[in-house]
Amino acid sequence: MSQINPKANFFFDKAEKWKKELEILRGIALSTGLAEEVKWGCPCYTQQKTNIVLIHAFKEYCALLFFKGALMNDPHHILVQQTENVQSGRQLRFTSAEQITEMENTIKDYIEEAIRVERSGAKVELKKVAEFAVAEEFQARLDADDHLKKAFEALTPGRQRGYLLHFSQPKQTKTREARVEKYIPKILDGKGLDD
Repeated sequence: MSQINPKANFFFDKAEKWKKELEILRGIALSTGLAEEVKWGCPCYTQQKTNIVLIHAFKEYCALLFFKGALMNDPHHILVQQTENVQSGRQLRFTSAEQITEMENTIKDYIEEAIRVERSGAKVELKKVAEFAVAEEFQARLDADDHLKKAFEALTPGRQRGYLLHFSQPKQTKTREARVEKYIPKILDGKGLDD
């Protein structure tokens, strides 16, 4: 059993809706021998500094997020892809403490599977940036501004994908244009969407 990381206590202390469920998930994650850290404001369980699983809570459910879930065996067909744009991560979702308690052995098996996947060195093949749609409003700005184009190309592939998805989501041209305008300064500063 791993040690509780006091830095993660704030996450569990502030929880209201899923407090009991999150505490049970924490105990299960710690029982697998993974180290508890805090990343992205959530408890993250790692092995040799590599992310394995994250606990997070939403309005409708709480969940374990497996970073390489797309590569995991899922014999019970319970792993969920959050959105169509999520390429690697998969969730186990819960809506009650009883559900988690009943599934404890299965949850441990899935965590062990995630550890095996990580140890194997397997990598999720991510779509290349060139495979993502570019909103015509953003493409027009790139074509007109070499400085912006160079700044965008200098971003990491993950940051580029984030912007491309964000800019292409709205249905209305006006909304796409507003998004592009809002984030151009961040692109020029070499920052990602959420930096």
